[in-house]
Amino acid sequence: MPYQRKLGRPAKERKALLRNQVSHLLWHGRIETTLARAKEVRAIADHMVSLAVKECDNQVTVEKQKNNEKGQLVTIQTRNDLPSKLHARRMMMSYLYDLQEIKGKDESKSDYKERTKDVKHPLIEKLFTEMGPKYKKRNQEKGCSGGYTRIMKLGPRRGDAAEMVIIEMV
Repeated sequence: MPYQRKLGRPAKERKALLRNQVSHLLWHGRIETTLARAKEVRAIADHMVSLAVKECDNQVTVEKQKNNEKGQLVTIQTRNDLPSKLHARRMMMSYLYDLQEIKGKDESKSDYKERTKDVKHPLIEKLFTEMGPKYKKRNQEKGCSGGYTRIMKLGPRRGDAAEMVIIEMV
């Protein structure tokens, strides 16, 4: 990105703030922030979703044979990413924070561990399994790409009168 707003912060704080807000926007679907921050978050979030849309189908199913505890030969099917999807995954992982699944109120610790043991990076998986196909279908129906976020103005914040907005995934 050639130009970035400074947001009144030093570079490391600004980068951390934007990474945090983009990660939470993609995870929760909407956040409340100021207009200047939302415009920066929108550009980054749209880029991440575009990567997911482009690469969501680039995987191959592979059968592997391995011995189990009894020494029997077992065939296991696994999904492997193609090189372009792996590169996109690594680009996302280098920018987004690694948010974890939230334990349910009535869920025991063992149930939570069982549910989350296969997913190492839930936010990245959510991008590739949920958002990528959803927005790919949307792009094909509308015949366009981009525009994955919406900014709605709430009015000035009490105290410093900064313009507050809600940014959400469309």
